[in-house]
Amino acid sequence: MAESLAFSRTSDRRKIYDEIVPQIVALVSGETDLVANLANITAALREAFGFFWVGFYIKKENQLVLNAFQGSVACTRIDFDKGVCGHCYTTREIVIVPKVGEFPGHIVCSSASKSEIVLPVFDKSGNVFAVLDVDSDKLDDFSETDAQGLQKIVKIVEDLIKKN
Repeated sequence: MAESLAFSRTSDRRKIYDEIVPQIVALVSGETDLVANLANITAALREAFGFFWVGFYIKKENQLVLNAFQGSVACTRIDFDKGVCGHCYTTREIVIVPKVGEFPGHIVCSSASKSEIVLPVFDKSGNVFAVLDVDSDKLDDFSETDAQGLQKIVKIVEDLIKKN
């Protein structure tokens, strides 16, 4: 297992996603513990992009519950009908929020968070198993490039889930 990632120091996020995706695949291959893999994935994303916060919320009973993450302390439980993560969970769609303060029902886990992207993670039955939540301390920091790149990361996680 590699101890570090190798990626271009560029503002071209598409290039960075292309470079880190195969490294993340290698990082998680051979490891069966899902939390360990999610922890390394969040660390890799934060290292590569310098995102303010990166983490997974996993569906447990009737809420999304904090799981592996990198960043400051976070909300532990999120109801399905609350915030950006809950909206992603219920709509089953990627949600990009350029200004979190303008999102109806936004949950303030950190006042430093200014924009956010959240992606659903599906299990082998097609149910939402978790969401990948990425926050930035910059306004309007996420684009379709991030949606596409992070979707590749979500696919890696979905493949891990299918093996369990």
